[in-house]
Amino acid sequence: MKRIVLGCLVACLALSASAEKNYKYRVSLKDKAGTAYSVDKPQEFLSERALERRNRQQLSVDETDLPVSQVYVDELKGLGAKLVTSSRWNNTVVLEVSDTLLMDEVAKKSFVKGIKKVWTQPDSIPPRNKKRGKEVTNDVKESGHYYGKAFRQINIHGGDSLHAAGFTGKGMHVAVIDAGFYNADKIKFFKKMDLLGTRDFVNPNSDIYAENSHGMKVLSCMAANIKDAFVGTAPEASYWLLRSEDQDTEQPIEEDYWAAAIEFADSVGVDVVNTSLGYYEFDEGYGGYRYRDLDGHYSLMSHSASVAADKGIVVVCSAGNSGRSAWKKVTPPGDSENVITVGALTKELKNAEFSSIGDTSDGRVKPDVMAIGVNSVVSGNDGTVSKANGTSFASPTMCGVVACFWQACPWLTAKEVIKAVQQAGDRVDYPDNIYGYGVPNLWKAYQKEVEKKK
Repeated sequence: MKRIVLGCLVACLALSASAEKNYKYRVSLKDKAGTAYSVDKPQEFLSERALERRNRQQLSVDETDLPVSQVYVDELKGLGAKLVTSSRWNNTVVLEVSDTLLMDEVAKKSFVKGIKKVWTQPDSIPPRNKKRGKEVTNDVKESGHYYGKAFRQINIHGGDSLHAAGFTGKGMHVAVIDAGFYNADKIKFFKKMDLLGTRDFVNPNSDIYAENSHGMKVLSCMAANIKDAFVGTAPEASYWLLRSEDQDTEQPIEEDYWAAAIEFADSVGVDVVNTSLGYYEFDEGYGGYRYRDLDGHYSLMSHSASVAADKGIVVVCSAGNSGRSAWKKVTPPGDSENVITVGALTKELKNAEFSSIGDTSDGRVKPDVMAIGVNSVVSGNDGTVSKANGTSFASPTMCGVVACFWQACPWLTAKEVIKAVQQAGDRVDYPDNIYGYGVPNLWKAYQKEVEKKK
């Protein structure tokens, strides 16, 4: 996915340009010497639910889980830099400075392994809509079918059968990492949603419900819950809403925000993550990725996503919408290892021309599976049933069904869930770089796993 455009905003200047710009740099650290934390006391940095998830899957806490060294952070702050965020899995920190010469001093520190500029302050940003709630009508019309017009996008995966058997996502914690959740606090489809909390990693002081609508539409594919109008694929799951995408610019720091978001999701015990974000090129001056970089780890975001399954989390992500562009390939983190990368189908189950293709540079099948992403049923900004195109919506549709499947098969590990989803595809015997393993039927996968368990 390239830059997400917020249609409801008018193009105007909100902030006057500052004479002095600020910059942000990713600083890679050599080790975690001096950390106050220990793998022997994981309860000091991981929640009880996070530890229970790991124990259930027989996953140990290791040094990658330890927070970055506070000793190092304090030394860097002592130089005059501001700490923006950090990543324990990548052992990085992001510093903000106005004087770029300060980074020369940072580079001299013996514990610093590398430095990369990841953000330049924009000259201006557009205002947010302070009257957003007035556009919400919640004019919901019943269709005569329990799922409303969304029936097709859940039925092809056996999600309706899982629901009928009592597996609606209840008890599963799902994190949605996205660009904003515009009007989600006002829209009737989410009235019954079990909201665990929100976090904004781009701007902690923002109103997450006044930001981009993309995340709200993504969320609706899973969490919408008005019978006979629109019911999503995991209507009774519990949700964390996390913002990592900065709609105002397209700069590498968004990968750092995303890493912070998924590590937060890990720490609070999330089971499944959906992310309908991806980056292969950035604003002028920051370059982008090459096909040879699609090895699942080169991108900071891809590396973080690839680590998640080792922590017991299933990540479901969009393949990207570059099928008709010169790039064509899946967009990081769609190249990640041990994640479910989802391409887009029409309702006739033909691949959408815009859906990004694989394989990865190291020869792994991508996308993993396919879901409907053309005329996907989503919530509109006004709270009515709407439609949208993109792998962005194929991904959460699949994510919700995966959450229900894992609820039905709690004895499976994250990696076993991913494998089961792949094996449930209708092209499992002949996967390719367009459809991957095909369209998975997770009701049949559930029956298979139950039979294996006997």
